[in-house]
Amino acid sequence: MTRVSASETPAVILPTVAREVEEFVGAGGWEQPPQLFALVATSDLIEQQPELRAQLDPEASPLTPIAQDELTGDLGDALAGIEWPPAVTGCALAQEIVVLPPEAETELQHGELDDEAARRFAAEHPARREARLVAAVLRDGSVSCVLRLRGTVEVPEEVVEHPELAPNLTDALLATLRP
Repeated sequence: MTRVSASETPAVILPTVAREVEEFVGAGGWEQPPQLFALVATSDLIEQQPELRAQLDPEASPLTPIAQDELTGDLGDALAGIEWPPAVTGCALAQEIVVLPPEAETELQHGELDDEAARRFAAEHPARREARLVAAVLRDGSVSCVLRLRGTVEVPEEVVEHPELAPNLTDALLATLRP
């Protein structure tokens, strides 16, 4: 586990937490439903539940991800119905997606496909890659994204990190944190 000091800025802490969430979800393998996590200050969690002191180190991990109940139905609708209490510093969502090459993305955007036809197009495209995306956000507006592209016999697994990988998703997650 990467050590991050509690005094470091959220911009440094959040990517570490996003990677930890991706690794946790990845340990369960592929073909999982979307998973939502509350991000809470580890020191606050220990204060509320002192029995966790032996398991958690606020200096090593200033934020602790806490898995939430399974999301059901449309992801956008589910996120729109979430309001986190003040004790939640941020949240993260892990979901599996299909990544298309740029030329297929262009073709998809210019086509006149409804949502179902677009999903079918992506799922059947010969150059598609399956991926796990983790988007994590904090109340202060910090954003981090980690994308793990699933490897194949021909193509090795690949990890990409950039805060702007999923702007619509991070905006939706930030909206769950607004009072």
